[in-house]
Amino acid sequence: MSIILITGASSGIGAELAKIAAQAGHSIAICARRLDKLQAIQQEIVNAGGTCLAMQVDVSKPDQAKACVEQTITHFGGLDILVNNAGRGNLASVEDTTPEQLQSIFGVNVFSLWYMTAPALKHMKEKGSGHIINIASVAGTMGFPFNSAYVSAKHAVMGFTASLRAELAGSHIHATAVCPDGVITEWAAVTEGGPIGNLFMAGIKESRSIAKEQGLSLAPLASMLSAKDAAQIIYEASIQPPTHDVYTHAGTHERAISVAQNRSEAEKSMMALYLGMQKAYGQQS
Repeated sequence: MSIILITGASSGIGAELAKIAAQAGHSIAICARRLDKLQAIQQEIVNAGGTCLAMQVDVSKPDQAKACVEQTITHFGGLDILVNNAGRGNLASVEDTTPEQLQSIFGVNVFSLWYMTAPALKHMKEKGSGHIINIASVAGTMGFPFNSAYVSAKHAVMGFTASLRAELAGSHIHATAVCPDGVITEWAAVTEGGPIGNLFMAGIKESRSIAKEQGLSLAPLASMLSAKDAAQIIYEASIQPPTHDVYTHAGTHERAISVAQNRSEAEKSMMALYLGMQKAYGQQS
């Protein structure tokens, strides 16, 4: 059984992943900023017969991140899998995105990767094995309007993972990027600058009439997954390192490939949604 450390585990995918992995017999360390929610997850795991260490941590703070990794290793005697799951989105046009919002979004989504992974790698290299899982997003492979800070941050997650894999090539330490699409969690309601979930829903509604008026196709959107279903896919990837990026939703890998091959054509397929979201954003501004 493995020792698994999961960041951003107080709710959503992180919390469900912790419960799935604990049920399978792994030793689990969870961290997040919200201690009360972490402790509730911890208690649920312990009540079910699992083993769990809960730590209140802001992973955008390098000292806290390093201490979290070290405490996990001290408590359990090692660390086999690190899941960099902590993340937060934003709602703002490019011109409305403040320096403070940029710093905050990149702090939790991007800078934390270095802060958590560097001390974890030191241990993994000493023992000669390990696995780093970085939770990116389909937003790390294509663009979405009015959350450019988040989209850019998730593109950075993909770049970080690619570079990390290159540094670890030939070793027994693995690095994997996971790209979820829409998951039923609180994420879209707690984005900085306002709930981007509301903007997407308003944009989808507006896109229907726009598509009809302009003869456009409706955007090819993936069906939402539950946090538990997404976490199950991530768990399986963490235990058996894949040779490729992981896409949790049907059709999103193909969409990512189409964007890479012809961005203009891919944007045309999304045009009704983009125009709908533009209209909705203008109405709320």
